[in-house]
Amino acid sequence: MADQPTDAPAAALPHIDPHVIVLFGATGDLAKRKLLPGLYHLFESGLMPEFRVVGSSRGELTDDELRQLAREATQEFGRVEIEEELWSDFTSRLTYVNSSHGPEPLATAVRAALESLGDGARILHYLSIPPAAAEKVVELLDEAALVEGARIVMEKPFGSDFESARALNAHVHQFFDEDQIFRIDHFLGKEAAQNILALRFANGLFEPIWNLNHIDHVQIDVPETLSVSDRGAFYDATGAFRDMVVTHLFQILAFVAMEPPTALDPESIRVEKIKVFRSMRELDPERVVRGQYEGYREHDDVAPDSDTETFIAMRCEIDNWRWSGVPFYLRTGKRLAEGWRIISIAFREPPQSMFPAGSGVGSHGPDHLTFDLDESARLSLSFYGKKPGPGMILDKQSLQFSLTETGEAGSTLEAYERLIRDAMMGDHTLFTSAQGIERLWEISQPMLDANLPVQPYEQGSWGPEAMHDLIAPHRWRLPFARHWRGPLS
Repeated sequence: MADQPTDAPAAALPHIDPHVIVLFGATGDLAKRKLLPGLYHLFESGLMPEFRVVGSSRGELTDDELRQLAREATQEFGRVEIEEELWSDFTSRLTYVNSSHGPEPLATAVRAALESLGDGARILHYLSIPPAAAEKVVELLDEAALVEGARIVMEKPFGSDFESARALNAHVHQFFDEDQIFRIDHFLGKEAAQNILALRFANGLFEPIWNLNHIDHVQIDVPETLSVSDRGAFYDATGAFRDMVVTHLFQILAFVAMEPPTALDPESIRVEKIKVFRSMRELDPERVVRGQYEGYREHDDVAPDSDTETFIAMRCEIDNWRWSGVPFYLRTGKRLAEGWRIISIAFREPPQSMFPAGSGVGSHGPDHLTFDLDESARLSLSFYGKKPGPGMILDKQSLQFSLTETGEAGSTLEAYERLIRDAMMGDHTLFTSAQGIERLWEISQPMLDANLPVQPYEQGSWGPEAMHDLIAPHRWRLPFARHWRGPLS
């Protein structure tokens, strides 16, 4: 397959060297849902270089069995229909090796794949495995002599507190340099997350008002309707904060809060993100609400007396000239009323109103700029406008945009697809750094040490009632008073 579509600008889609992708956890849930279907979509779209995939897990599988697993996964979770000729070409590049057999079979399989690609081929290791297994896999790669010149993608959570994150970084750095390591956060791979950068820094309308003088508060809200399901063992050792906040919500916060980078390149963006993390105050346990949905302890592999949170809401503050005094409210949890990925920027209201009482001004709260991080990449700007008719009666109106209205929604990449391409290119823009992740655990430690109690909440609700006190006198934007506009006819 070609590197890129023939009509794509060369500057937009740079050349990628041939790659051997070593996929650890090839039979796991993430590989089935996202990685194997994603690799096929990239291949089908002409966005893969010449490549081979060496799948690996701790089980006996033949090459044909891995290929059948990939087919079933792509049929169930893939975004495009399988074309038989393409599929045959794609699966001919997939082979399997049992990682429990030690370094020699792995080294042999990867070397054979490299030789088939010729000079200039590179290795990308993707660790789609529990974080606890990462250290042993890194050691295995060293024993197999598969570290030099290779890149490694590591899944979240990266550590469970400040000390464990620092220890994991130190261990990985024994074998891989920092520029070889890609700590993945699929939220940053979403089209809408990157649109935050475009909206802020490419438009004279927004950047001048993106500060404490005009913004009252910010909400980052990621409720989920899903339960823990069969992930009890993982989730009970992790919880909502470690699973979602450090790895996802804080990273989105950095995109919202960062200063303009000097250039649109990985190092410049990384520098500005780290500045945000350094400016964040330590989390105040008094401004954190932990919750657990009723029935959570009945899941398999969950302790009967578990105090793991399935819900967390918090107030964060950034001590710098742009954001001093502006609260950032974060909320996420399982088994909540609706599933969304929302960023809401609440603007300050006018200091004085000339409109008479009863006109409606102020009755619906401040104006909001709202990002929906769903694949539709929707954007809404709300404002007061006059209702048609006699008199001066005002109501909330909104300007809305959706990627589906451009006719280009089908050309977008799913987050994991984009990030795999970025890792092959060596582009760290949408990945987290050792320095950044350690700083986030450092500011989180006072909250972790406080061992706050979990408050029960009903499944299908929005969480514990205490979350409303946390954000008062403001209100959570979800549930929406007015829903997104439907597609235009």
